[in-house]
Amino acid sequence: MLKEFKEFAMRGNVLDMAVGVIIGGAFGKIVSSMVSDILMPPLGLVLGKVDFSSLFIDLSGTHPASLAAAKQAGAPTINYGVFLQAMFDFLIVAFVIFMLIKQVNRLMAKPAALPAEPTTKECSRCCSIIPIKATKCAHCTSDLKAA
Repeated sequence: MLKEFKEFAMRGNVLDMAVGVIIGGAFGKIVSSMVSDILMPPLGLVLGKVDFSSLFIDLSGTHPASLAAAKQAGAPTINYGVFLQAMFDFLIVAFVIFMLIKQVNRLMAKPAALPAEPTTKECSRCCSIIPIKATKCAHCTSDLKAA
């Protein structure tokens, strides 16, 4: 059983997948930072100095001044600003992965296959299909000129 597990774990597909998951996780952190630290502040400024990470709906009725104050008080909240940032993260990651896969598929595309050489020809007398190397038609027995 240990030998089978070792063979499974050492296959190229498993190692490739593990590397992909690790790189994907690191890439996700980079994109999350880009969204929350670079994209959202200017977008919030354009939309009227809104900090998306602090947008929330208070369900307790106490109306805390900020999301941090609501969390500190233990008030239940719907944090739709954090949700919006997560959606931006997802959309950007999905778009970048789409573009990456599109480029990989373009680079990995097989060149168009050359047409295969014909293996048959048509008899000029009876129009029957015969092997290309034939010198006499099997149907009408006429002599064929070599092409």
